[in-house]
Amino acid sequence: MDKLKKFSPVIVAIVMALFPTPEGLHPEAWYFLSIFVGVVVGLIVEPVPAALVGLVGVTVVAMLGLVDPSAKASRNWALSGFSNGVIWLIFSAFMFAMGYKKTGLGKRISLILIKYLGKNTLGLGYAIAFSDLVLSPFMPSNTARSAGTIYPIASNIPPMFNSTPENEPRKIGSYLTWVAFAATCVTSSMFLTALAPNLLAVDLISQGTGITIQWGQWAKTMIPVMLPLFLLTPWLAYVIYPPTQKHSPEAPAWASEELNKMGKISTKELMMLGYAITALIFWIFGKELGVNGTVAAMFVLSLMVLTDVINWQDVITNKGAWNVLVWFATLVAMASGLKKAGVLKWIGDLVSANLQGMPPETVAIMLVILFFVLHYFFASTTAHTTALMPLFLAIAQPLLPPEMMPTVVLMLAGSLGVMGIITPYATGPAPIWYGSGFISQARWWALGAIFGGLYLLCMIAATILYA
Repeated sequence: MDKLKKFSPVIVAIVMALFPTPEGLHPEAWYFLSIFVGVVVGLIVEPVPAALVGLVGVTVVAMLGLVDPSAKASRNWALSGFSNGVIWLIFSAFMFAMGYKKTGLGKRISLILIKYLGKNTLGLGYAIAFSDLVLSPFMPSNTARSAGTIYPIASNIPPMFNSTPENEPRKIGSYLTWVAFAATCVTSSMFLTALAPNLLAVDLISQGTGITIQWGQWAKTMIPVMLPLFLLTPWLAYVIYPPTQKHSPEAPAWASEELNKMGKISTKELMMLGYAITALIFWIFGKELGVNGTVAAMFVLSLMVLTDVINWQDVITNKGAWNVLVWFATLVAMASGLKKAGVLKWIGDLVSANLQGMPPETVAIMLVILFFVLHYFFASTTAHTTALMPLFLAIAQPLLPPEMMPTVVLMLAGSLGVMGIITPYATGPAPIWYGSGFISQARWWALGAIFGGLYLLCMIAATILYA
């Protein structure tokens, strides 16, 4: 069984390539699509690290000359993702996350919120949610943010009330688990830099349609949609899945004790806060200031190293950041190859023929719904983005008027965070929170369906409103 899993991407690619080339496609394009599907299968089952899956896919395509018969052109295509500015923005943001962790600023922010908001269980839910919100613009890995920063703090709270997976999980542990997880899904859609696949999606949109989405434009569109959801989520969980413990006086006392142990805010914490604000200013106003967001992020990263907030050893040994850089760079190249090989035009024409004649508003809503619901089949938001975003762009372009395209593509990209709510495997933090044992599998799927339905309705409403 393990061997079958390990070789399943190769088997899928070979079997698909052996089928006759569909009408309207060149054989090279069909072979490329077969390898691309194999890469997506590899991202889903992960027989080897995801970055290696992407690297193998790119190098095999380049070796076979499927994108361009010229060896030099194939090399340039294979390496094109590594010169992509969005990829380096993601890399820099991972370093910001390390700065939050190393200086202790992330932990301090969470503890302060628990100290002042955690006197009752509902307030505690909001404290955990706001902790995620404060960190989200600067941490593109919701796994690092929610599972790596919030979870270690939040997991200390239920045992204070003798609430464990085996003993009275509904007392407080189940509620806090769901709120923390749901909150990170919402914040992941709120900011462009709150989820790495958001940045990947934006780059694919730029390549596929020529539409550029800036940090400020994303925030201007998505915050009005996501902020009400964010404020509603802890209360809604309190109503639908109420804790039996309504008050939590021990939590603020514990947070206060932990803050005393940390001592006064350090110089490096203040520096990290200043750097984060500086990066945020450039991301929001970079266009007006004439500074590219990626350049600003790399500049702030350099300052962090020079002032010893983090050191160069931290940079070169951050396996997560380098892994994501290779992973996304190869996926960006693979996605661009779909267009170069003519695969996207072929698929788009095929699907468009069946949607022809429908009102543009109906097409837009259908695309948003399908893009969201199809995430049930993916255990990775990155795999979902890589596989479906280019396809949906190809379908949308011939069917939607140019003035609607910016809204629709932003709604597709903006849904990547909130769709993580639907299953126990849909996004990085899900297995961590689910694995804590406070919520049963059946209950998780039920809550995922309820909250997922609400989040999808908001995305549909936003699509109608903005279009």
